[in-house]
Formats: sequence, C-alpha cells, structure tokens
Amino acid sequence: MTESPPELVFDLDGTLIDSVPDLHACINRLLDSEGRRLLELPELTQMVGDGVPALVRRAYEATGGLPDDFEDRVRRYLVLYGAALADKTVPYPGVVETLKSLRGAGHRMGVCTNKPYGPTMEILAALGLAQFFSAVAGGDSLPVRKPDAGHLLGLLEMLDSGPDRAVMIGDSLNDIQVAINAGVRSIAVSYGYRRQPVEELGADIVIDSFSDIPEALAKLS
Repeated sequence: MTESPPELVFDLDGTLIDSVPDLHACINRLLDSEGRRLLELPELTQMVGDGVPALVRRAYEATGGLPDDFEDRVRRYLVLYGAALADKTVPYPGVVETLKSLRGAGHRMGVCTNKPYGPTMEILAALGLAQFFSAVAGGDSLPVRKPDAGHLLGLLEMLDSGPDRAVMIGDSLNDIQVAINAGVRSIAVSYGYRRQPVEELGADIVIDSFSDIPEALAKLS
C-alpha cells in the first residue's frame, strides 16, 4: 500500500502572507492617536510573531513605555486591525499555485498561527486561501500557543494526524521551535519576519521560495 502524503502545517504571517503593511498601519494609527512617535516599517517587522498583546506591548515600549491601561490599548488595536485586515496584505509569490499543487498531490493542510482565530479566518477568506485548509488553530484557539508543543499537537489532532505524519512550514523561531518541541519535521522559509538568521532556527530544510516546498518535501521523505 502506498503511504499517503504527510499533513502540512503552515504559519500565517511571514510564511503564507505578507501582513506587515497592515500591521504597521494599524499600530501607527493607535500610536498617533496618543501623540506618540510612529514606527518605521523595519522596526515594526521585528516585533511580529508572538501574538497581538506582544506586538502592542513592544510598540509601546519602543515609544515611551507601557500605558496604565495596557489591555485597553490591545482592544483598541484589535478594533483598528479588524477594520483593515486585508487592505494591504497579500499572499507571498507562489503561495496560491503551490497550495493548489499540494492539495492536488493529496496533502491535507492546516494553519497554526499566534494571530487570533477570528482575524486569521477573515484574512484567509479575503485572500481566497481558506479553501486549502482543513483546520486552523489561532493564538486563542487553545490554552497554549507557539512555541508550546501543545499548539501544533492540537492542530494535528484537528487534522487527525500525528507528529510522525506531519511537516511544519514557517519563517520564525516560534515556528521551528514548536516543531522541534512537538517532534515534527520542519521547513523554514528564508523570507518573512524573524529576529535571527534563518540558518540558526534549527529547521530540517531551508528554502528561499514558497514554490520550493514540493522539492523540500521530496528531500524529507
């Protein structure tokens, strides 16, 4: 009997989509409303990857310190971002075509992201990507989030899969570390958002383009 293709789990921001332009615009709207300095795009990019509270916290710490009612700022950011989820956000080159190819090859696919579930689903739908994924675990879907192994393992349960049957694809330390913690093979993309060289993440394979995934999977097998 021929073994079925492995389940594929993707990070969202920095892997499937380039969302920094919208994140940047919304953070700066929030900061500007309080008379704080605006963040440059590269500065904001280094703050992405650990969920909304971490992003908002880093933005305030970089522009004068945390306000007394920090949770209110997180809520205000979510309102701003909720109104502009896909204004400037786009899939990376080759994403749609490669996902079609992977689906055609029999791979079942999911998304494991620290972004909240609601915005994640809205973005996937707006960009025409939702059709490719059988399961999605946002940063608020489970009691834990990346790099905790439980986030990825919980998503694999949704896919009726397990660590030995899956491959995690992402751009950041959280993505590769959650794979390592869960005992899952991993592919790192060299583009995206991270705070260290991609070679230092510890992925099984590093690729330069999303369209390189089929070739990388062949090497893993």
